Amino acid sequence: MTEREVNLDVDVEIRAADTAVVSLGGELDIETATQLHHHLASQLLQGRRHLVLDLSSLDFMDSSGLNILIRAARDAREAGGDLHLVAPTPAVRRILEITGLTMTTPLHADVAEALAAAGHAA
Repeated sequence: MTEREVNLDVDVEIRAADTAVVSLGGELDIETATQLHHHLASQLLQGRRHLVLDLSSLDFMDSSGLNILIRAARDAREAGGDLHLVAPTPAVRRILEITGLTMTTPLHADVAEALAAAGHAA
């Protein structure tokens, strides 16, 4: 019996001592949410309180993934930073809008715009 392959790609790029760009690809669901949580928590523990999440390659997100984004936004704010979401695919954007996350967490067209909003040049 083979296990279902975990389909979440996470790429972390450090842009400044306090800023990380985290690019996601694949599916953010109950099987992959913990993986993303560990990546984001690690960045916050290392002092990167400004998190930019590039969602342009994220094909699917369920409520487990949404909960991780909500937690990351809260944790970043508690650390004196913020969470910025970049270019969600239409399916992911719909979930973000329906749940109201876009009212409290900024959405940006691209990484350069998000970095500028976070106070950093691209």
